[in-house]
Amino acid sequence: MAALVMAALLVLYIALIGWRAVQFIASGEPAAIGIGIALLVFPALGLWALARELLFGLGSQRLLERMAEEGSLPVDDLPKRASGRPIREYADEEFPRYRDAVQAAPEDWRAWFRLGLAYDASGDRRRARQAVRQAIGIESAERRAN
Repeated sequence: MAALVMAALLVLYIALIGWRAVQFIASGEPAAIGIGIALLVFPALGLWALARELLFGLGSQRLLERMAEEGSLPVDDLPKRASGRPIREYADEEFPRYRDAVQAAPEDWRAWFRLGLAYDASGDRRRARQAVRQAIGIESAERRAN
């Protein structure tokens, strides 16, 4: 719900910036036109980034729910810090199991999703997102094929 509120606020902000951009362009002054064009580019980039993040969130949620229904999610029994994040040393010890599963079955979206969870537990958010994106892509292609 919080993500939807933030998305709605971002869309409102982008709309206001877009309106201001049109006013700059309509003024007819060369410098204002340049500013107006720049103000149109940035909201377009913002909308693209918002759409990409929302699609990522929806896709990862879909896979998470599907794996939960199947009972194929890994057990979350790693020791945690006070913040709730796993202690990295323990997560790193479990990581090779998930990496090896992907190497053994690179077409298995479940293995990729588990690898993404393992990367996240180890604190590597960038690779976690890449692995989950890979899982989403494989699962989407699998759904389209069936």
